[in-house]
Amino acid sequence: MPKIEIYTQPGCPYCVRAVALLDHKKASFTEINAPHGTQERVDARERSGGRTTVPQIFVDGRAIGGCDDLFALERSGKLDALLQAA
Repeated sequence: MPKIEIYTQPGCPYCVRAVALLDHKKASFTEINAPHGTQERVDARERSGGRTTVPQIFVDGRAIGGCDDLFALERSGKLDALLQAA
């Protein structure tokens, strides 16, 4: 199983959707609380190459983007392979 990390913020509807999709896929992941002004948010921005929004999702250390990117992978049929083969 790949190591999946998702940086989120309370009250973020995109974060809720991304977490729900990962839950639906029965993916094991670590959710990192990263509200504005926290070191975790700085870490997410640095790891993602400068993206400032949440969620930020990483699979085995590789940034795959946010909620829209996660759902695009799902629509294209590539998410399952990524979650299993990373």
